[in-house]
Amino acid sequence: MANKHTSGNARNDFTASLLGRNVCAAKKASKEPQDKNLWTRAEARKWMPVLFVGACLVYCARMAMPVCAVEMAAEFHWNKIDTGLALGGFFWGYSCTQILGGHASDKIGGERVLFLSAASWSVVTAATPALAHLGSHTLALMTMARVLMGILQGVFFPSLASLIAQRAPEGEKSFLYSINQSGTSLGILLAGLLGSAMLDRSGWEGVFYATGFLSALWALVVWQCFLKGKVHPKHKERRKDSQSKSFSCSNLLSLLRKPCVWAMILAHMCTCGTSYTLLSWMPTYFSEEYPHATVLVASCQVRGHPPPMTPPRHAGHLCFQTWVYNVVPWAAAIPAALCGGYLSDWLISQGYSVAFVRKSMQFMAMGVSSAFVLPLSVKVSFPVAAVCISATMVALSFASCGSSMNVQDLTPSRAGALYGFMNMLGAFSGVLMVSLSGYMIEVTQSWASVFSLIAFVHCVGLSAFLYFGDARRVDLKESQSFTLV
Repeated sequence: MANKHTSGNARNDFTASLLGRNVCAAKKASKEPQDKNLWTRAEARKWMPVLFVGACLVYCARMAMPVCAVEMAAEFHWNKIDTGLALGGFFWGYSCTQILGGHASDKIGGERVLFLSAASWSVVTAATPALAHLGSHTLALMTMARVLMGILQGVFFPSLASLIAQRAPEGEKSFLYSINQSGTSLGILLAGLLGSAMLDRSGWEGVFYATGFLSALWALVVWQCFLKGKVHPKHKERRKDSQSKSFSCSNLLSLLRKPCVWAMILAHMCTCGTSYTLLSWMPTYFSEEYPHATVLVASCQVRGHPPPMTPPRHAGHLCFQTWVYNVVPWAAAIPAALCGGYLSDWLISQGYSVAFVRKSMQFMAMGVSSAFVLPLSVKVSFPVAAVCISATMVALSFASCGSSMNVQDLTPSRAGALYGFMNMLGAFSGVLMVSLSGYMIEVTQSWASVFSLIAFVHCVGLSAFLYFGDARRVDLKESQSFTLV
């Protein structure tokens, strides 16, 4: 092993002979601030349920308007174009604050940005019904509310990446980050199930009030239990760290010159694009390919009511089939993401290289999911389609321990800003793939092209990540000088 880096070892030996004890003292001094800023195991385990609930509430608040779109369109006389304009405003705002949120988290602490984000979007969510009845320009007000919601939520996940990179112990990072994936899956699941139930009981206004209240409660818990009266000096210390560089556009561009960084970004973009495509078109796919499984629920949704708890005798299997593809994929993705995080940490603790673990998880996410997507290119029975979709979503959940987690291996000091950058590109790739998929379905009148596109995109992203991906830090001056040798 020593012969592989002869030049590097020679340089280290030469430097050590010149500096001697001063080198050791400098290394100790640089490590002390970082060790002081890490959570203890007990603190990390206290944050686990908090981050899980936070990620869940992000998607509950995000899905509030999509769940209520049918009733709101009927009340305010929106057509499909109006509804799409109001719903699409979220993604424009969401893409604007990714890098800013990550950069702020790297500087002042991810926990603070998470708190400010949740406190702000809870107010916007709870105030949405009042805004809708504020004047006659309801569509403009709702579009502005969705844009503002996207702006406020755009900082959440980059802040989460920065928080885990800077504060989580090494043996807990993958599992903590996998909570993000499982929490979002639960949020989608609860938004559909409980949101539909609340629509029938309290109208669409009740969905916004309940989601806003729960988000505000979460922010209050974070403030009272984790932030109030606590000051973390790590950010001032980190700026004095001789090994780290202050953030600037040139520094970010220097990171983007690394092939391993672009491999990570490309894999993340491909994963986001295919996930958004499946999330957006899966209900339509089952509705068109298996209409007998959606007749009952479609009729209920048109009337603004959830599916009946006790369906007619001849329609029982219809509700069951709809429940299968609306609930099972997200329910199965929750434990899968947690298991992926635990498995990643365990493999690293057993001596496997971090790069091997990240690439293995990404292969599970993109390679295995493609194996389940491709059978949908041909006509299959409803049970086979439901199993394939569920297995695909389970496999995709492992991406939280692959490319999404890799940013904390490569650039822990800039994890928030860089994650925000690649998450912004991921959002754009999702919008592009969803639009392209719709065009392909319209032109070919077949779903085979969409599933083939998903498999192809997975192949491109996975190949780049397996070949160029790495897990060695690239945000240190020492690592940059070493690459020049």
